[in-house]
Amino acid sequence: MDITEELRKIVGGRLSVSPSELYCYSSDASQVKGMPDYVVRPKSTDEVSNIVRLAYENAIPVTARGAGTGLAGGAVPVGGGIVLDMSGMNRILEIDIDNIQVVVEPGVIQDALNDALKPYGFFFPPNPGSSAMCTIGGMIAYNASGMRCVKYGTTRNYVRDLEVVLADGTVIHTGSKMLKSAAGYDLTQLIIGSEGTLGIVTRASLKIAPLPKTRKLVIASFRSAEIAGQAVVKTFSNGVIPSACEILDRVSLQVLKRYDPKLVLPSEGDVILFEVDGTENSAHEAAEQIIEVCSPLAISIKLAESEKEMADIWAARKLVGAAVSRLDPTKTRIYVGEDVGVPIKKIPELLRKAQEISEKFNLPAMKYGHIGDGNLHLALFIDVLNKDEWDRLNQAADLVHRTAIELGGTVSSEHGVGAARAEYMEAQWGPALEVMRAIKKALDPKGILNPGKLGL
Repeated sequence: MDITEELRKIVGGRLSVSPSELYCYSSDASQVKGMPDYVVRPKSTDEVSNIVRLAYENAIPVTARGAGTGLAGGAVPVGGGIVLDMSGMNRILEIDIDNIQVVVEPGVIQDALNDALKPYGFFFPPNPGSSAMCTIGGMIAYNASGMRCVKYGTTRNYVRDLEVVLADGTVIHTGSKMLKSAAGYDLTQLIIGSEGTLGIVTRASLKIAPLPKTRKLVIASFRSAEIAGQAVVKTFSNGVIPSACEILDRVSLQVLKRYDPKLVLPSEGDVILFEVDGTENSAHEAAEQIIEVCSPLAISIKLAESEKEMADIWAARKLVGAAVSRLDPTKTRIYVGEDVGVPIKKIPELLRKAQEISEKFNLPAMKYGHIGDGNLHLALFIDVLNKDEWDRLNQAADLVHRTAIELGGTVSSEHGVGAARAEYMEAQWGPALEVMRAIKKALDPKGILNPGKLGL
């Protein structure tokens, strides 16, 4: 069978086989590489179903891809085969305010969805740093979250129904528009976070939330990242749940001040950004409580003075990972060991151990992330032409992952496992990994859906 010709019958000119175009789909934002044999750009569920059925009949690997912003190689075709570029399926199909939900195709960009919802006074809360680029399908595949999941939860808290193409081309729905259901297995939750290894999402019904009336931002500086972590634990134990709670260590502060010298941030220490939202009264009361709780531990603490000041700080925070070259143009941030998470009370210990690892391997590091839910992003940066630095980097990343597991945490809180962290799945899950493999085998007996991912 001429696979190229069969694919062309399904999608016409939306097929790429030239080496230069295939190369563009050989990586994401991670260090993982893999060259596809075909890139197909479907426009409908029927096309996806026909493509996957053809692949199943011929035992051809299929890897779904959104915007390629992933950091773990999840959308990289490590086994070759077909890449399904889902970015063309990008329609908002329904905004159903009466039922507090929307129906979208997987290629819809996160920010575009929120722009469409804003006039109605609603939003889709998960907000990864790549929200200007990432797709809803990718967010579902990875169970993405972001800065405000400490209050609002992750993507899985907002998905009511998925239309999914299974490995043999069968199309199913996993849920409904109902607020709740006790009928059968929760297939929706099974698909979320499965990274395209169990099926291809072609449509999603998503719960939305009312936009808060106001937001307040408390900016607190501490003598060390470990003390900053203690302040977070103390804040939560006093019953305050921020909408966002972010750490910026002193290296991160240097990066941001070089990126934008006008940013109103402390000049020393390690900083926690506490955001609270709600009504004017409730947000102000929560901010004052945070100031009271954290003041004994802080070097400095203040309330942001304006909406613009808050917006500038959050915009800069989203760019901190990419802006590290401002600190040393000879070094590049490498995305390994950068998405670990631990229980909240273990945050101070994780911060201390991360600093020890950085010093042990003599690698500059930047510690930032969603400390309010225990998610630390450790940014290690090296001279990519220096083999010794690469070796030390890989050793450091390995120790970071194993440290998180030892502390009862995870090797990935929001960026996914993909191929980059697959080797740690057994250490984290033990016998439960065999249950995952059994589910994979049942739904994808030929192993064509995104092979080589999740340690499956």
